[in-house]
Amino acid sequence: MKACILSVSGPVLTSEEASFLKDQQPWAIILMGRSCVSKIQVQKLVDDIWGALGRACLIFIDQEGGRVARLKAQEWPVFPPAARYGEIYTADRDKGLLATRIGHTLMGFELSSLGIHADCSPCMDLPVPGAHDIIGDRAFATDPRSAAQLGAAALQGLRDAGVAGVIKHIPGHGRSKADSHEELPIVSEHGNEIQDDFLAFELVNNAPMAMTAHILYPAFDEKEPATTSSTIISNVIRRRIGFDGLLMSDDLGMKALGGPLGERAVRALNAGCDVVLHCAGFEKDVSVIFDEMQQVADASIELDGKALERAFAAEKDSTFQKDVDLEALWAQYKELMSA
Repeated sequence: MKACILSVSGPVLTSEEASFLKDQQPWAIILMGRSCVSKIQVQKLVDDIWGALGRACLIFIDQEGGRVARLKAQEWPVFPPAARYGEIYTADRDKGLLATRIGHTLMGFELSSLGIHADCSPCMDLPVPGAHDIIGDRAFATDPRSAAQLGAAALQGLRDAGVAGVIKHIPGHGRSKADSHEELPIVSEHGNEIQDDFLAFELVNNAPMAMTAHILYPAFDEKEPATTSSTIISNVIRRRIGFDGLLMSDDLGMKALGGPLGERAVRALNAGCDVVLHCAGFEKDVSVIFDEMQQVADASIELDGKALERAFAAEKDSTFQKDVDLEALWAQYKELMSA
């Protein structure tokens, strides 16, 4: 298996993509909005991906709730952004935690019923005044302990539905004054300010997976953003924060990272990312998406050693599914959210 997570170009797996997946064997696949039209269609697409690979790989998606949701109404339920759970938590801690867990359980069952067992959520970043709104209401709270408690509830809710969560964007995106989709943000803070950002992740460092931030932190590495910095991955993410789960890059296609896609993949893997992610999130041309997939796969190494152990652990985390009464859970959730 290659140490990469790749997307597909649309709602149907093309014959060219099927042959490519069979030959290249990426560890996992992520579904973007272009690949999610209906429940029956997504189930068929997942089956076809597994058939091409010859195995049931993890299927990822970005389904946080709010503005980050690949599964859209009217086909799928609408869930609120993380900040809404934070508001409930501020008024009543226990209700906030319960609403977060149940909400993510219900969202998780929407995913697992489709064959999707990995969610790039929750967002553990701490937004600050004056920062770019790319994070904004995607964050649970502005203080690390509240965010961590809500994040832990979200991770448990997903796990109850058989979905492994991905905390992001480690070691912290909330202070960024730019959108890393468009340019390389710089977070110049250090000391107690940045330590709070790290603490939010430290308190949920037992998460199965984490996604890096394409952000430059000059206090720790003046040249490389976190995704491609061996110093930040080793000294901050692994040691200071204590995260030992599977570390995946954010999307390699984002403009924050310079250079050809293949070089970006090599830099991230050499720095210490276990796997690299490629989404082609803003690309619509099927041939361009396929070409980019090839570039990333060709540059990706075989998944082995500690990285492979972490990948297996993440897959195992997605196999625990509680037996719940969904109708009763929905009723409880609606009551909590309307209070």
